[in-house]
Amino acid sequence: MARSRNFALRSLLIAGAAMVATPAWAGPPFMTDDPEPTETGHWEVYAPLVDGEGNGANFEGSAGVEINYGAAPNVQITVGLPIAYAHDSFGTEWGAGDVAVSLKYRFYHNEDLGLSVAVFPGVTLPTASDGFGAGEVTGFLPVWFQKDSGAWSVFGGGGYAFNPGAGNRDYWTGALAVSRQITPRFSLGVEVERQGADTVGGSATTSLGVGAIYQLDAPYRLLASAGPTYEDDGGATGFHTFLALGLDF
Repeated sequence: MARSRNFALRSLLIAGAAMVATPAWAGPPFMTDDPEPTETGHWEVYAPLVDGEGNGANFEGSAGVEINYGAAPNVQITVGLPIAYAHDSFGTEWGAGDVAVSLKYRFYHNEDLGLSVAVFPGVTLPTASDGFGAGEVTGFLPVWFQKDSGAWSVFGGGGYAFNPGAGNRDYWTGALAVSRQITPRFSLGVEVERQGADTVGGSATTSLGVGAIYQLDAPYRLLASAGPTYEDDGGATGFHTFLALGLDF
């Protein structure tokens, strides 16, 4: 559930700020989220957005659109409209994914300290085709923080995921990332995410990742990340990937 959850539970800073010397970006393409809301009255759209996770030839994920809107000062509304896919040795299947809706509220922001904290609760709705979704309303209650210092940003946090359904279980998850603005157009970072077992008899996982953002001519930018995922039970090493085109207006 981690990647499908993050499809709609992540946000990022306004692209126009990338054209001047600013702290490193946070949020997408990282699994780790950040507390920065979309600027009031502005939109952020990621399309196409493709992510996936798996092991070898067996992987699954989503392709679709994520829409963020700055509804009020310190408030962001996010909607994710995914198309789900799954691939194995028999081929690839496609279907509707679970629609995700979330609300980010930044309740603390101190520019002098470069510190922000926000909550970002969200739910997914059982709109997916058979076999591609949870079949239940799921939820996530996280808290995210960010500390900026010059070209560096440290951001992270986590929360509790409600994951109903046969064979599923609720779990805790947390993450931490460090990002640096390398040039006015290019940002690079690393992260680590820890997720509890999301199925009965399942195993907790630890994911590592490298993420990058390249600012194209405004209002566009490219975002990408990838890395390995390790299971506590010692199974084969998995992977996760993310690629998107961002648009701000």
